Amino acid sequence: MKPNRTIAWVVAATVGLAACSTLDVGQPPSLAPNATWALLPLANYTETPDAGDRVASITESILHQKGGMDLKRYPVKDEKDTFLLGNNAKLQQAAMDWASQNRIQYALTGSVQEWRYKTGVDGEPAVSVTFNLVDMTTGKTVWSATGSRTGWSRSSVGSVGQALIDQLLVPIEHAR
Repeated sequence: MKPNRTIAWVVAATVGLAACSTLDVGQPPSLAPNATWALLPLANYTETPDAGDRVASITESILHQKGGMDLKRYPVKDEKDTFLLGNNAKLQQAAMDWASQNRIQYALTGSVQEWRYKTGVDGEPAVSVTFNLVDMTTGKTVWSATGSRTGWSRSSVGSVGQALIDQLLVPIEHAR
């Protein structure tokens, strides 16, 4: 009887953890070897200041560590007011223009929809991120991924976000 209870507990825990995240990730794209890469700003659709910068920083680190890529990053001046005014499209277009001018072949961009602690007794962290990989030679999106994840009340938004971003970027890491 005891092994059955253990198995039931493991199954229940696994189902419970799986319910904490949702992922829609495209298949690994066919990418040109030795291509130039850039990480463009991520639009921040949250009420959390600098959420796009936080996700970009984690993304850059993961891609350097696991993807081994030399990733250029769009040099954001002090354009934070662009995001505060809700003008994400203007900054995104400027970043795409910069990537074209610098002969970047693949530009990784996206958005952050949620980066916060839920209100209530437990205050669980909640994160939602979208990535798009654009082939700058054609202007087409060749890969995309979106995901949402929540953590336990003792988890940090950063650790939940890092786990989600790591999961979302797996196809890019393997496509190189």
